[in-house]
Amino acid sequence: TLIKLCLCDIVISFKTLRSSQTMKMHSLKYFFTASSEVTNFPEFVAVGMVDDIQAGYYDSNTKRAEPKQDWMKKVTEDKHVFKVGLDILKRRFNQTGGVHIFQVMAGCEWDDETGEVKGYTQIGYDGEDFIALDLKTWTWVAAQQQAVFIKQEWDNNKCPDWLKKFVNYGRSSLMRTDLPTVSLLQKTPSSRVTCHATGFYPNRAMMFWRKDGEELHEDVDNGEILPNHDGSFQISADLQLPSDDWGKYDCVFQLSGVKEDIVTKLDKREIKTNYVNPMNTVIAIIAIIAALVLLGLAVIGYKKYRGRRRGLV
Repeated sequence: TLIKLCLCDIVISFKTLRSSQTMKMHSLKYFFTASSEVTNFPEFVAVGMVDDIQAGYYDSNTKRAEPKQDWMKKVTEDKHVFKVGLDILKRRFNQTGGVHIFQVMAGCEWDDETGEVKGYTQIGYDGEDFIALDLKTWTWVAAQQQAVFIKQEWDNNKCPDWLKKFVNYGRSSLMRTDLPTVSLLQKTPSSRVTCHATGFYPNRAMMFWRKDGEELHEDVDNGEILPNHDGSFQISADLQLPSDDWGKYDCVFQLSGVKEDIVTKLDKREIKTNYVNPMNTVIAIIAIIAALVLLGLAVIGYKKYRGRRRGLV
């Protein structure tokens, strides 16, 4: 039932960047809830999730979108629509009070190869299917007798603007492209060099090391794409330190839909590390001890000097 699915679920399926990779399912989900007289529960709640990881949250009590993403701002602007829809259904069912829940489940599927986008929209009321939109014919299918009047009205208007927005929310988020920040990392001078890219979207991306322009398959460890808390993604690729000219190596990041690769040359000056040379630490400790010894000798000498002066007085 829709009450279990909550409100608006936008599911995206696509194929990966290279045919050699296995196909993965990914999802972008929006959940919206409008309710009345539910104890200790906001009248409106919106949750956004990317690959089942929460990317945004809003409710009518806090009135804050966390994090503040563009699509979440649009949702908060349209929250009154859910309240109006709930009031209309309550009147249609001759209900003046009590606990009631209005739900919307909308979705779209995207074929990465053809670019085709398919969608659907369903509405539920108090845990029961109420009406659904067939996006092929742009007509409504009533699941209950009380929904017939809405079907007739909405079919005449093709599709209410506020319902079209939900599909557009998904499409705009789905089609966007965010480039990453790429860094070279290393724990110690003898450990592997990590090429790390973070903040990119979508998650159809590749990262690999090259030598003299040829992709390396040995002495490399390519990591998986991982989600960030804000809905973007990260990936890394490790390279065993080369013994020959570092200038022959570079890290390549490719993002689906972006023509130009992001190429990062292997350069010792560009590597970020928290490593501290033990000899530097030893030298620093010796210097501190020597300074303390000199300070102690100076204090002792000063006290002896003061003592001799008092003896002369």
